[in-house]
Amino acid sequence: MDYTPQEVQLLTKTLPGIAAQLRGTLANMHAALSSGDTPDTCILRQSYYRLLRTVTNLTDASLLAEDFPLPKQDMDLVLFIDDLCRQAQPLLEQCGLTLCADLRPRHLIMGFSGTYTARIFWNLLSNAAKFTPAGGQVRVTLLQQGSQALLQVSDTGCGIAPELQDTVYDRIFHGGRMDPPPHGLGLGLGLCRCFARRQGGSLLLRSTPGQGTCVTVSLPARRCGAAVQDVPFHYAGGFQPVMMELSDALPYAGFAEKNLNE
Repeated sequence: MDYTPQEVQLLTKTLPGIAAQLRGTLANMHAALSSGDTPDTCILRQSYYRLLRTVTNLTDASLLAEDFPLPKQDMDLVLFIDDLCRQAQPLLEQCGLTLCADLRPRHLIMGFSGTYTARIFWNLLSNAAKFTPAGGQVRVTLLQQGSQALLQVSDTGCGIAPELQDTVYDRIFHGGRMDPPPHGLGLGLGLCRCFARRQGGSLLLRSTPGQGTCVTVSLPARRCGAAVQDVPFHYAGGFQPVMMELSDALPYAGFAEKNLNE
């Protein structure tokens, strides 16, 4: 996507600069949290992870203005997504949601970025969980279609109004169309599309108000040969990336110490 010079300045300088200022404070907040499971502690812990998720997206905003390929390595995408689904299932159950995984190939060895493909998965899953009421369903589907691997995350939630669908990827530049707190800054879907494109893939969103949303991520199903290792990127500061990614969707009671395993 082409950005104006002012938008590039915002993405590459202003937002990451704000994130850098906040990250140190967040580390102090985490260290100061008690290990108890009182309601107040759980609320504080959830708030910490919500802020950390926002800071991470602010940091990554600069990636939207870049187009060079992301590092890849050959891995089994089926096992990779299956592992993420297993991590997510008990947390979505806390939201009263059913997670259904339909991973059709038994194995699919291909080159992809584990770090950024996981970011895509968690962001799409978080969106699905946030906007699907208790009793609903979130479905994760993975299949191979020709030379492409198709990862779909669909839900039975409220859907997206037609007049908002043209700005879902750059909502941060449309102040009047941003979601209310705690639903983020409007960077998430843009980053997902960016991470897919920079792996040679694409992202397509379909949504019907009152019926739900389906997001399909297409990635080239081919090996990258001489594997290039993912650059270590501990974007959660070493603290529970799954809890961070789903912090907007989970009830505060889900942040009891027994669920953090820190």
